[in-house]
Amino acid sequence: MKNRPAMVIVGAGQSGARAAHALRDNGWDGEITLLGNESVAPYDRPPLSKAVLLGQKTTAQCALYDEAFYRDQRIDLRIDACVQHIDRAARQVVLKDGLAVQYHRLLIATGAEPRKLTVPGATLAGVHYLRTVADAALIADELQPGRKIAIVGAGFIGLEIAATAITRGCEVVVIEAASRALMRAVPEVVAAYLVERHRQMGVDIRFAVQVDRIVGERRASGVKLSDGTLLACDCVIAGIGVKPRTELAEAAGIDVADGIAVDDTLRTNDPHIFAAGDVCSFPHRLFRRRIRLECWKNAEDHARIVARNMLDRGETYSEVPWFWSDQYDMTIQIAGMPAFAVTTAVRGTGTTSRIFFALDRDGVLVGASGVGNASEIAKDVRVAQALIARRTVIEPALLADRHVKLKPLLTAEAL
Repeated sequence: MKNRPAMVIVGAGQSGARAAHALRDNGWDGEITLLGNESVAPYDRPPLSKAVLLGQKTTAQCALYDEAFYRDQRIDLRIDACVQHIDRAARQVVLKDGLAVQYHRLLIATGAEPRKLTVPGATLAGVHYLRTVADAALIADELQPGRKIAIVGAGFIGLEIAATAITRGCEVVVIEAASRALMRAVPEVVAAYLVERHRQMGVDIRFAVQVDRIVGERRASGVKLSDGTLLACDCVIAGIGVKPRTELAEAAGIDVADGIAVDDTLRTNDPHIFAAGDVCSFPHRLFRRRIRLECWKNAEDHARIVARNMLDRGETYSEVPWFWSDQYDMTIQIAGMPAFAVTTAVRGTGTTSRIFFALDRDGVLVGASGVGNASEIAKDVRVAQALIARRTVIEPALLADRHVKLKPLLTAEAL
């Protein structure tokens, strides 16, 4: 192995860094080159919208590994190493400085980037997006007591920032073009439950209205809505989704379908190139369709599988998705794909804690969303993951009855 070209990873985020580690754990003794386009070493992103903005954690404390790790594991980490193109014929990546790095196997883990507002005023100072440690530092400076914060988008990022801003003493308005929050993530009943809590905490949430333009001369000072309303603000934070960073793959002739298209081993249409994390879409046997996930656990799970498959292990990926969010004193834990539901069963697990079970048209459990105290939802969500993995068919009445234990349902019929 030592005489082969390196395992090259483009993208030094969660998937990229964890895959480099997993390659060593799985016996690769050759070179590993990890190429990142930020000026910092790989770090954990979830704390950026929570602990970092609250001042509970520094960006340095978000680092995935210390400097000694890369040295000891002989991982050639290069920050600010922008890849210009992939030369599939020569099996090399070419950096913007002209340097070429040959690969034995290539992993594309370039992640996703925030979708940008395109309305007039969108380029004014004081308009922010949250994806990087640099973004988090700028937004943290904006969240001062008494300031008016306009958040565009009622997805998880928008709602997490709203909760953080309220906690820091800001006035917050959330503007959402859709008719409800979390349209692509959870059933309406779950979204309504979360929105009600935000309103109780003082967040002004407005649905079915768009941003017409951002007002201000050099800096954002207000938001003009499509219904004619003008909202004064001190800054604008947009969380209107992300798009996978597929440009390198597309230019190299690699198939793309809502992200880089991979098979269930995370291999692209080029047998020497793999993709993992937010950037790729893959067939999932449990949900019987191609999906793309934007969450921490998927990035971690992909990293472990793709490292083994870069070493020709041929393992397939079929993990049950899992996601969490912290807002105020609430924890939200989501297993599976609740958005695929046609029926929802609600189980109370505490004074204010609830689990919303999502079933498809065949009665198969496809998702579970726990909201409330972590100690009152975590166990049932874990059992729900196992039920989802077995494609279990369950009567909604059993799921709604808090006196019915979930674990025995693992013996129920599956499809």
